[in-house]
Amino acid sequence: MTALPRLSGAAALVSMICLSGCVASPPRVSEFRLTPAEIEAIPSGGAGPGSSGVAGIQTTVLNGDPTRSGPYTIRIAVPPNTRIAAHTHRDPRTAVVVSGAWYFGYGPTAEETLVRPLPPGSFYSEPADVAHFALTRDQPAVVYIFGIGPTDTVFTASGTAP
Repeated sequence: MTALPRLSGAAALVSMICLSGCVASPPRVSEFRLTPAEIEAIPSGGAGPGSSGVAGIQTTVLNGDPTRSGPYTIRIAVPPNTRIAAHTHRDPRTAVVVSGAWYFGYGPTAEETLVRPLPPGSFYSEPADVAHFALTRDQPAVVYIFGIGPTDTVFTASGTAP
């Protein structure tokens, strides 16, 4: 019988966390399909949970509930020439740019030099508690955001718009 290597305290803790998280079954998601026309027909509002609250942005909840525990998907439609100041969310999120031109950056202050243009089909992350910001220029943008709620939006103290 071969001896197993000893794990450091930190390695053992990480292993236990992974095992406890990996053993739990994933949340059940109901089956459904939505065409672009069906998505457009879903009522949307301004500042929805997990959005920046900036005037003009339309938020549509596509799946789940961003205010409760569990997975959610929101769609944000951002008009041209919109600036979203630096902010964070408590939950880790990923996003896909569906249409338009989306300019996205990381940092506690929204700086024009830090944005990267993300065309349709681009994918990016919003790690938990990591400050980020975004803007549109002459084109609107539509972005799908995926997270595990509950979510929030907290603007940074220096989160000026780029």
